Parts: sequence; structure tokens; C-alpha cells
Amino acid sequence: MTTEIKTRYVTRQPEILSGEPIIVGTRTPVRAIVENWRLGMRPEEIPSHLPHLSLAQVFDALSFYLDNQAEINDYIERNHVSEDLVHPRVQARLNQR
Repeated sequence: MTTEIKTRYVTRQPEILSGEPIIVGTRTPVRAIVENWRLGMRPEEIPSHLPHLSLAQVFDALSFYLDNQAEINDYIERNHVSEDLVHPRVQARLNQR
């Protein structure tokens, strides 16, 4: 198992999400945190939606993103779910924001 530590809380492991940057000790990709942030969620709110994460992990992931925007944006684009595949209740909730 090869692990590449990028920051204190961000790492890559080839066997988890094909090496996409994740939070150390989890399978949570940095892109998940970034997507919540882009939806207008304050960093302090993100741990309430991803309770296994600490605020320090969230800020480190956002810092990693700011240093690696092109890469993370590419992961976000590759994992984008078409709106016609999103359940209507989920879409309604997203539209409330």
C-alpha cells in the first residue's frame, strides 16, 4: 500500500478512489468538501453535514483545493451527476439554497 501525504489531513491512496485526494483516515474526497463550500456552506457548517470530519480537516482540504484547483475541479467535473438523474426531492432541496 503506497500512501502519499500531501498535507496534514489530505492524502492519496491508489486503492481508494483511484488515488483521488482524500481526508486522512477516511474515504471522503476533497471534492466533497469543496462542493459543499461552493454551494455556499461556510467551512464551520461542513462538519455538521460530514460529522466524521473536524473543522481542521475541512480547512486543510480547502487550503489543498486552493493550491490544486485545476486537479480538484477536474475530479468534480468527472463526478458530476446530470440533473435529470437527481431525485426530484433532492433537486428541490438544492434549489432552496
